[in-house]
Amino acid sequence: MSKLSIRFYKDREVRAIWDEEHNHWWFSVLDIVGAINEQDDHAKNRNYWKYLKAKSKKENNELVSHTTQLKLMASDGKKYNTDVISQAGVDKLAKAIRNQQAMDFLDWFTYSDNTIDGQSRKKAYTLWESDLVADKDVGKVKSLQQIHAYLFGGLYDFAGKIRTKTIAKGNTLFCLAEHLHNYLKIVEEMPETTFDEIVDKYVEMNAAHPFMEGNGRSTRIWLDLIFKKRMKMCVDWSKIDKKEYLDAMIASHTDSSRIHALLKDALTDKINDRETFMKGIDYSYYYEQEE
Repeated sequence: MSKLSIRFYKDREVRAIWDEEHNHWWFSVLDIVGAINEQDDHAKNRNYWKYLKAKSKKENNELVSHTTQLKLMASDGKKYNTDVISQAGVDKLAKAIRNQQAMDFLDWFTYSDNTIDGQSRKKAYTLWESDLVADKDVGKVKSLQQIHAYLFGGLYDFAGKIRTKTIAKGNTLFCLAEHLHNYLKIVEEMPETTFDEIVDKYVEMNAAHPFMEGNGRSTRIWLDLIFKKRMKMCVDWSKIDKKEYLDAMIASHTDSSRIHALLKDALTDKINDRETFMKGIDYSYYYEQEE
């Protein structure tokens, strides 16, 4: 069971682990309890879960039967046996708590994977097993289009297609549509042999923003492919704070030093580690969630 994932509910992590034998996810009970109760104290969450277990046994309901123990990574970097619950059990857990916060969590949990982001993230997970981008195409615009088409095919009718309209986000205006194709040719030809060159190329691709939606999620995967090919490294995105990343990317239009520093500190040689990849996808999608 090495396939791990992190969901984010109101900026709180809910860890999950994939069960290959039974083909489903298990979710951390204490993470769910903490998310629902907006409680960061591990001991309080543990005591509350003990109370719920005792209550469920007294009422003779099936809550505990949907749980087991599996090893999950803790904040100290070590793995510990942790109570986890099946997807069906999450429904029973929320109903056992019986407050509006629990119902709000259940609504999010039930429908979050049915959104465009949810469906796209499922596709992103399968990139681990795919040979989507040929080695010779890494770093080219073609490879970025392939990634975007893979993530958003069937979800957006423009999946993989270079935009023909000018777009902006907040106060940031991206490359004008009439100049985009020429700009992308320039970005594609930028060198990518050193760390600084690779990050500079990433920053310019972000400034291009070639698609109507889904640029960040696609381009972060594209960046990692370049790092893997050129440096035998990748980014451990879980080490990069959401606000720090977003602020650094906004600043990169005039000063890229902050994003250079963030990425450099998060580099790892774990390019063949499934857990690093899965966490990277989860954090990448988390960066795009609205506050």
